[in-house]
Amino acid sequence: MSSAKNEGQASVVYVIDDDESMRLALSTLLRSTGLRVETFASSQEFLAFPRHDGPSCLILDVRLRGESGLTFQQELANSSLRLPILFMTAHGDIEMSVKAMKAGAVDFFPKPFRDQDMLDAIDQALKRDSERLVGEQSTAALRTAYESLTPREKEVMAFVVKGLMNKQIASEMHLSEITVKIHRGQAMKKMSARSVPDLVRKAEALNTQPLRTK
Repeated sequence: MSSAKNEGQASVVYVIDDDESMRLALSTLLRSTGLRVETFASSQEFLAFPRHDGPSCLILDVRLRGESGLTFQQELANSSLRLPILFMTAHGDIEMSVKAMKAGAVDFFPKPFRDQDMLDAIDQALKRDSERLVGEQSTAALRTAYESLTPREKEVMAFVVKGLMNKQIASEMHLSEITVKIHRGQAMKKMSARSVPDLVRKAEALNTQPLRTK
């Protein structure tokens, strides 16, 4: 198993199952691979537990005592908590598994399942979450860089992203072409953009919302 735990921060796997023997079995299996495991008997226990900053995933039983795993999946989707989910159940059917997968589940396991199948699925789930975290960190760094621009630099950047040349930008902003070049150079430097296409990609990553001109 070459899980995301080897790519930087330690990974953690959360398990929610009201069956204590299943929680123990999964905990023993996953810890034997070097993963950190946190187990819970209910979704309420899980929600009360402090979140982990590194890659993580959730193994969730479809039918919990007094609640539905599928309903909890939807609640998580509507919240700020983003976690790859692997479902397991002793009472699953095709319709239930399709519904879970359409809602974003990584996999769906009927009990009993092969240990290696579960380990492989966890590996993929942790890699997916690791990629998500890297993307979020990259976007946050871009946002910080963008906020370091002066209002004029942001305006010039907006025109550059729209495809205008320096001379056109100077006309739009009622500035000299030399002044536009200076602002453009500063914007490119602060955004660590190697080229105009690179600047456009960075603007797209920021959703271009703050880059729109009047």
